[in-house]
Amino acid sequence: MSTKAGLSVEDGVRQLLLLMPRLVGRAKRTPVPAELDGCALAPRHLSLLSYLLFDGPMTVTELATRLQVAPTTASLMIGDLSRQGVLNRDEDPADRRRTIVSIAPDMRPAVDAWLARGAKAWSDALAPLTPAERQLVISTLEAYERGTCDGPAC
Repeated sequence: MSTKAGLSVEDGVRQLLLLMPRLVGRAKRTPVPAELDGCALAPRHLSLLSYLLFDGPMTVTELATRLQVAPTTASLMIGDLSRQGVLNRDEDPADRRRTIVSIAPDMRPAVDAWLARGAKAWSDALAPLTPAERQLVISTLEAYERGTCDGPAC
């Protein structure tokens, strides 16, 4: 069992195996605002919208890099959301060959409302930790993600 110094690996695994399905279930039950209800939103769209919401407009290449996908994959995602009216694609005035992607102004409140609860929960959970502890939490989750990946789609 656990000791005063912390959990054994076995106890930690047990607790996380019970916790992860609850976290995923709760995330899936997060209500989509009415403005976004008709949109076919997938988890990959959540990451894309999060970057645009928190970091502002960026190019397709910048989004692809951050999402760790090929630029063509990012373009497809962006095209899908822009056809649904969620994103705007505008020509970069400094370089007409580049496209700047942003959340459509009338959709921004809905996207913010959809992501705000999760962002606040993570902020509340991470705020009491030191920067090193926050990095450890994120590194641990990334290691878990890598460990559960067993195919080319990962």
